[in-house]
Amino acid sequence: MLLSIKTKLKLSKSQETVMSKHAGIARFTYNWGLATWNNPYKDGVAPNKYLLKKFFNNHVKPEFTWIKETGICQKITQYAFDNLGDSFSRFFSKKGGYPKFKKKGHHDSFTIDAGGKPIPVGGTSIKLPTISWVKTYEGLPDTTCKSITISRRTADSWFIAFAYEQNHEPTVKSHEVVGVDLGIKTLATLSTGVVFPNPKHYKAYLSKLCRLAKELSRKENGSSNRFKAKQKLALHHAKIANKRKNTLHQITTYLCKNHATIVVEDLNVSGLLKNHKLAQVIADCGFSEFKRQLEYKAQKFGCEIVIADRWFPSTKTCSNCGHIQDIPLKERTYNCESCGHSMDRDLNAAINLSRLARA
Repeated sequence: MLLSIKTKLKLSKSQETVMSKHAGIARFTYNWGLATWNNPYKDGVAPNKYLLKKFFNNHVKPEFTWIKETGICQKITQYAFDNLGDSFSRFFSKKGGYPKFKKKGHHDSFTIDAGGKPIPVGGTSIKLPTISWVKTYEGLPDTTCKSITISRRTADSWFIAFAYEQNHEPTVKSHEVVGVDLGIKTLATLSTGVVFPNPKHYKAYLSKLCRLAKELSRKENGSSNRFKAKQKLALHHAKIANKRKNTLHQITTYLCKNHATIVVEDLNVSGLLKNHKLAQVIADCGFSEFKRQLEYKAQKFGCEIVIADRWFPSTKTCSNCGHIQDIPLKERTYNCESCGHSMDRDLNAAINLSRLARA
């Protein structure tokens, strides 16, 4: 199974400068290729990344000596043209818009390799081709990879990402089937009775976010103090996003490790976000990220994912007799009008979902 990992790098000032140079060369190459893309049409030649790459290496690259500085990996220009070609492929297949020019400081990244040789990784240190050794905060698995992508994200933090092959044996399951009801008050309620409360990370840090945003608005444009305030705000946003993702990782890992079949709802998230009274809380739950993690971890731990029909009335159906009735959102207990059965509405919905796998 092909897995990918992304973790933060622990860099010195000189190493950050080297990373910035590589990202700048990759950005320059990508922007040059995008600007030059339309020129071959005038000569009656259909452009492609291979044609641009050949012209760049033979005529443009020799003019800019800073691209060939000592310590600069020359593979970054090759991958920049590959990224440009992929962008146009998505555009022509109507999967994306027309490629845009890259701006300095906005999602800077570059990709390197070892000329076709596998790159060994493992532990908290990794030797990058041409760049030399760098450290990570998190330990990496002992394996090899073909290429490595280094990117700058929140508040000038650099991250390393790569894909590697790993064989996983299915874990021993404690339950055959489990239904998962996603919600706002409780993030996930399982048919086994396990409840994962919603920590509401964004709401917990909202007051500090407002304070930092107000401090940023009062700084003079272009000043160093504004840059510092902007970094503080970005770090706080990243902290909230990391906490949210960590919560989802804990839930999805527990589900996939301990359950053979998992039944989840097919939620219309975009439709739910149109409710402006609940949009902030719904967005903070991360339902789409929950589903994404569940899908790849199901392959990793050897379990099956069953997606319930979007119109399946899991909340309205009595789990005891099957009677269907309307229930307002404010009522947290399901009281069946037919058999008198009473149960928490989320647990009732989760039990109904679990029965879909047995049907």
